Amino acid sequence: MIFGISNKDFSDKTNLIKKIRNLNEIVDDSVQIRQSMTLENPQNDNTKSTLNIVNFASRYLNSPDSMQNIEIAFFQNLLYASNYAINNNPQYVNTLILIVVKLNDIPAWFYINNPNVRIITIPNPDRCIRKEYIDNKYDCFTEKMTTDIEKVYFQFIDLTEGMKLLELKELQALYERNNTPVEEIGDVVAIYKYGFKENKWAQIKGKLTTTKNMRGFIQEHIMGQDHIIDKIVQVIKRAVVGLSGLQHSSSSKPKGIIFLAGPTGTGKTEIVKTVTKLLFEDEKMLIRFDMSEYSAEHSDQKLFGAPPGYVGYDSGGQLTNAVKNNPFSVLLFDEIEKAHPKIMDKFLQILEDGRMTDGQGNTIYFTETLIFFTSNLGISQEITDPNTGLVTREILVKPSDAYDVIQEKVFKAINDKYKPEVVNRFGENILVFKYIDVESSKKIVNKQIQNISVNYLKNNKIDLKLNQTAFELLYKQCLEDKPRSNGGRGIGNVIEEQLLNPLAEYIFDENIQEGDIINVNDKNGKFDFTRSVDLRSTPNS
Repeated sequence: MIFGISNKDFSDKTNLIKKIRNLNEIVDDSVQIRQSMTLENPQNDNTKSTLNIVNFASRYLNSPDSMQNIEIAFFQNLLYASNYAINNNPQYVNTLILIVVKLNDIPAWFYINNPNVRIITIPNPDRCIRKEYIDNKYDCFTEKMTTDIEKVYFQFIDLTEGMKLLELKELQALYERNNTPVEEIGDVVAIYKYGFKENKWAQIKGKLTTTKNMRGFIQEHIMGQDHIIDKIVQVIKRAVVGLSGLQHSSSSKPKGIIFLAGPTGTGKTEIVKTVTKLLFEDEKMLIRFDMSEYSAEHSDQKLFGAPPGYVGYDSGGQLTNAVKNNPFSVLLFDEIEKAHPKIMDKFLQILEDGRMTDGQGNTIYFTETLIFFTSNLGISQEITDPNTGLVTREILVKPSDAYDVIQEKVFKAINDKYKPEVVNRFGENILVFKYIDVESSKKIVNKQIQNISVNYLKNNKIDLKLNQTAFELLYKQCLEDKPRSNGGRGIGNVIEEQLLNPLAEYIFDENIQEGDIINVNDKNGKFDFTRSVDLRSTPNS
């Protein structure tokens, strides 16, 4: 029980005295427990054992991190009772049981490193127990069990996976209070879990009118990876029509799980951004984690929350907090191979059951998320010189290699890195990107040049015009092995080094002004710049 004193209480002296008396009674109760378990009470009989049970022990304090003096006194008495309980005869040991919903509901100093405390965790009810509870308590299913109602009945049992019986009771009250038709009882589960019943995936289905539009939107941003786009479109379709994970025993699996691998710069991260924009019309709905930041052994606590008594416990986990605040989202774990192996073991529960219990004991549901992993495994490997200790990187595949060869090396590296139970969670959704081909390279060059021209004209009022010879020179430079091995980034590096750097020098040295036009040509294998004035921008035009 929790007693608080508000401003209104001070206006009524009788209520204030009553509150204080109740607070003192809490301490008196803990003193009685202490005396009943220790030698402080000479009337204790060593031939009999005393059992004290404190139900909902967390109700005796507001917060375990900012306890009042009376709350501290209460738990100090209980701690003393547990540490100095009479146990002269092993058959008769005085025992104190605290019942809490979550371990961190009581102060950490009560149980951490305390040899007299044993923590017993009662698991959530399994499917059989939930079914029995629903059969006994939910009259809506027992009154009339038609074929359609029976289908809803079994779906409801699966939807309540991970819930406690108390939560099922609260869910029942919510269902009855809203007078919800039994056919829509699944919406009540969504309201209980997320606070709203609108299915954003169903809304997304209405926006994604045709497969052609979906593929076309992604192809505008990702060049030469049509086999990847086709697979991702299939996963999106499965998500929006509600068929994700129905073949498994758990119906709470994420909407989709995709592992993107292959050469750097081929569009792995960019395609996830594009899919997010396609689904939610806002790239900010992407929750991205750079997994190189989670290479330390205990960095899993940053994602899922530190346990009670450890630094960062109050803050919760970065991942669990993000999904709790936004259950409908796209998750990206970039360069997953750089994370500590312990983290991938933690992901097993998310990938299989679609839920995770954070450090504070809260269950976070990943059921409505679309999850992407990216990796460069199999493309290169680190080599350590045994004599000098210097670390170099050896390239394992080249742009000239056949796609089957690249795919085989990537799959081998993934299977060598991760346990079979992890790889099996991805199934056929491990997708390997190709190196960028000739036509795709040209498209990327054209797109980047267009972006440069449009933005420079908009921001600086200077028009850049590249003739066909300049484009051909760029194509030639971007198709060399080095830039091709770095994909789209390699092309961007070539454009910056070969075109933008000399162009910047020309604009600065020649004092190019607003309204000028810069013509770019190929002159003996180098870019040549000439200026002309846009007559439309002159005063006399």
